[in-house]
Amino acid sequence: MKILVTGATGYIGKRLIPLLLNDGHNVVCPVRDKKRAEDYYKDKKNIELIEADFLHRHSLNAIPKDVEAAYYLIHSMSNSAKEFHILEEKCANNFKHFAEKTSLKQVIYLSGITNDTNLSKHLLSRKNVENTLDSGNYALTTFKAGIIVGSGSSSFEIIRDLVEKLPLMVAPKWLNTKTQPLAIRDVLSFLHKALGKKELYNTSYDIFGSEILTYKTMLLRFAEVRKLKRWILTVPVMTPKLSSYWLYFVTSTSYKLASSLVNSMGVEVIGNKSNINQILDVKPMTYKEAVKLAFKKIEQNSIISSWKDSYVSSGKLKNYVHEFINVPEYGCFKYIKKRKVKNKDSALYKIWAIGGETGWYYGTFLWKIRGFIDQFFGGAGLRRGRRHPLELNAGDALDFWRVIYADKEKGKLLLYAEMILPGEAWLEFKIKDDTLYQTATFRPHGLAGRLYWYAFVPFHWFIFNGMINKIVKV
Repeated sequence: MKILVTGATGYIGKRLIPLLLNDGHNVVCPVRDKKRAEDYYKDKKNIELIEADFLHRHSLNAIPKDVEAAYYLIHSMSNSAKEFHILEEKCANNFKHFAEKTSLKQVIYLSGITNDTNLSKHLLSRKNVENTLDSGNYALTTFKAGIIVGSGSSSFEIIRDLVEKLPLMVAPKWLNTKTQPLAIRDVLSFLHKALGKKELYNTSYDIFGSEILTYKTMLLRFAEVRKLKRWILTVPVMTPKLSSYWLYFVTSTSYKLASSLVNSMGVEVIGNKSNINQILDVKPMTYKEAVKLAFKKIEQNSIISSWKDSYVSSGKLKNYVHEFINVPEYGCFKYIKKRKVKNKDSALYKIWAIGGETGWYYGTFLWKIRGFIDQFFGGAGLRRGRRHPLELNAGDALDFWRVIYADKEKGKLLLYAEMILPGEAWLEFKIKDDTLYQTATFRPHGLAGRLYWYAFVPFHWFIFNGMINKIVKV
């Protein structure tokens, strides 16, 4: 099928598109600025990037009219509280005006659960968008979700910030509000499996997790997964404005988004039961399972394992797999260096020979000290070496690293640290065009992890600078 995905660069869209590609569909992605679109959306035979803005109706003329299905994933959570609902309604109206002139059979819309009698402005806007999208020219399938649990979602990252940074929290009373958190993988399952299901045409379903929890319980269970001791005291004196400032200063969110979330978090988000889980064969996981999944060693965008299986068994998606295996983007410290490469073959040879007897090209004594410290605390240190002096394959041990991805043709090597750390670490080498990108990523575990990172910053500067300079030297 030819499928239109709006919000293609958003949190849900970026995770849904690979699933559609895996099924062999052609995907049309309208984006406001092609230059800002993700690199893996460019120059692909079955992904078509179109420059269009749903706030400007005339720009939608560039979108193909022969699309058969569409996902409506446009939201404006972080926009000004005074006008976001106007913008959302305008986008929905412009989409409907365009869609009624196409061959669309089904539009799938992801909304929010709107059963409470005292809805926030954002949830009221979601409800209004559903009404606006309703049309006699195509079938509308609506899924209404509550809190989405997955690395990168706004609510998940705020919870992570609070738990990781604050051993003791004096928090607003809305932490006692009840909700039904749903894993991002389950959200994607609902959206993916609903495509082309005629029994879901012109229907609306609440989708939600298997448990009813308060936000306070979510914070404490998150802490349990991360093996952190946390204490929370809720107080009734924090107004919504004070709560918004509290989130803004303690976490990495913007004030506008914090304000939007606070207004929504005061509303109970409990879904109405239905048979949708049976219809689509989805069994939502528990909150703890969802959090554990979000903290897997590689952020797999929810489908990498199935992509690998397809690739191994049939050679399918050979040109895509490496671009969707990424280290985490959220809650991490990064140290990125880049250098022009004069001789790509020479640089690749050095990257694939790194570690073991060859060493790490710079500050060898510092690497040995780090290896000794690791051994002292029960780790492997540098003694594992490497299987072969010049070959690397996924799964290989490399000193105190593990090879996650290795493809010389694609110019990418990804390593995961198996040394003892107060957190998780990745080291990536990637040659793109004539530039080598060397990225060290660290996801800290609580305050100890943050202190560890800052303590090693001076050493990182010398080691990683020296290493990349040696690699690109002909």
